[in-house]
Amino acid sequence: MTAPARPRTSEQLIRAEEPVLAHNYHPLPVVVARAEGSWVEDVEGNHYLDMLAGYSALNFGHRHPALVEAAHRQLDRLTLTSRAFHNDRLAEFAERLAELTGMDMVLPMNTGAEAVESGIKVARKWAYDVKGVPEGRATIVVAAENFHGRTTTIVGFSTDETARAGFGPFTPGFTVVPYNDLAALEAAVDDTTAAVLIEPIQGEAGVIVPDDGYLAGVRELTRRRGCLFVADEIQSGLGRTGRTLAVEHEGVVPDVLLLGKALGGGIVPVSAVVARREVLGVLRPGEHGSTFGGNPLAAAVGTAVVELLETGAFQRRAAELGVLLREGLTELIGRGVTGFRARGLWAGVDVDPALGTGREISERLMREGVLVKDTHGSTIRLAPPLTITAEELRSALGALEKVLG
Repeated sequence: MTAPARPRTSEQLIRAEEPVLAHNYHPLPVVVARAEGSWVEDVEGNHYLDMLAGYSALNFGHRHPALVEAAHRQLDRLTLTSRAFHNDRLAEFAERLAELTGMDMVLPMNTGAEAVESGIKVARKWAYDVKGVPEGRATIVVAAENFHGRTTTIVGFSTDETARAGFGPFTPGFTVVPYNDLAALEAAVDDTTAAVLIEPIQGEAGVIVPDDGYLAGVRELTRRRGCLFVADEIQSGLGRTGRTLAVEHEGVVPDVLLLGKALGGGIVPVSAVVARREVLGVLRPGEHGSTFGGNPLAAAVGTAVVELLETGAFQRRAAELGVLLREGLTELIGRGVTGFRARGLWAGVDVDPALGTGREISERLMREGVLVKDTHGSTIRLAPPLTITAEELRSALGALEKVLG
């Protein structure tokens, strides 16, 4: 009788990935096997505080009981029908998500990039059907240093050469302007502009928070010039910044919201385009679709996510703990930290390059039992689960202080 295979170590598992996985990521050398709340455990049983939360996909922590229960309950009933048929979970999901965001209609998709691609299609269709832009001439204005996904269309209007190089030719119809520059935006918008697509806070760029008044200015400009304001809230939305949506910090209501990541509760991929009726209403049967978009399992988990956000507890928690995060980072200015940007439980932290790259700082923090992710240069990102405790947050800040010392 063949003996059961011995469990492989972290080193063995990392080595086993090398020949069979595409090398499109360079992960930290930790192999996660279990997780709960704000903590993950590797195959050797070492514990780490998760200060990344799946780029905000895990806003409610790992395996939140209400979300796991919703998934289990739905798994026992129905998982997939495709949109060829109706299912009994989709209506409630769409109703409650629309109410939570103050919008009228929902287009359910799966990944964040799909939501962005869908938003682009909807904006162009609206431009032709409603605004009257001549066919084939609709343009969309985007911001430099953006991150909206990895499809060929999206990387085509990225300014990150690592994302772009080797993947052309690119889709035309996009104009890139500097972020946080209303004058440049005004100059770029013309009669062919279907939409302005921006992140209310640029995540991948290093958690870049725009000046007060910028988002309100984008809203005023787009309304005045007769084009759509499309806000990519895939990372910034659903509680991360201390509000349900980051645009709420300026009291702004876009025409279109792009949501994802946290909408799936860290269990299944769920994304959505949420918009005013006169915008999403331009779609007709056969013009857009997704086999898995709006599936019953996704709708059940998404509804449970909305239920958590309807209480307002997670938004308040992010705002309150965000104060602690800012205070802790402020104390590190001049002690290894050269600057930071933060809103709610989300921060981009610039480390003195003399102390190491962002990757090197991330590896040192890993050895202290804290997981973060670097971005450009010597910048690291902090985006813990909104369920993190004050004690855990202080512990992570203490670890950062130690590795910078």
